[in-house]
Amino acid sequence: MFGLFDSETLIKRISGDSDFEWNGVKYPAIWIRRSTVEEKAAIGMRELPPEPTWDERFYWGVDNPKLLDDREEVDEDGNPMYVKVLGEVNGQPAMVDSTERLVTKGLKSQWIAQIKQTAGSMLAQTDWMVVRKAERNIDIPAKVVAKRAEIVAECDGLEAAIAACTTVEALIAVLSTQNWGE
Repeated sequence: MFGLFDSETLIKRISGDSDFEWNGVKYPAIWIRRSTVEEKAAIGMRELPPEPTWDERFYWGVDNPKLLDDREEVDEDGNPMYVKVLGEVNGQPAMVDSTERLVTKGLKSQWIAQIKQTAGSMLAQTDWMVVRKAERNIDIPAKVVAKRAEIVAECDGLEAAIAACTTVEALIAVLSTQNWGE
């Protein structure tokens, strides 16, 4: 990424291999690649440092982590907010408050749900064997029993570790340890 500057002020960003116009002159897309550092400097062009990146699963922006724990929402006056449902006001359909508090789910709740979904999907592949055992007393192969136990243990361990996290960085570290086996 390059920038065109007027003195020290960045005026325009130019991505490599794109044409641009500057001070009434049209430059072809290949100009940036073929020009020298001196030619770029002569028109006020400099290479820009890379834009900072962040993991959008955990951050809204650089150094701006998403909510870690669930939060019960309140209005601007600090009053509790409730989930809206379709009801009636003066005999007309209208959205009204329910008795359920409005809660914004934090990263921990979201990731625990994801971990449970992953485990559930993996267990679903052999659930038929559990049903077969319950209905017809046909044994589940020991290898399957062991694998199911590993999945449940991994899910339980991850859930406990996620619940114990106090920072987004700790959550990321826990999630990087996932080991569902093969």
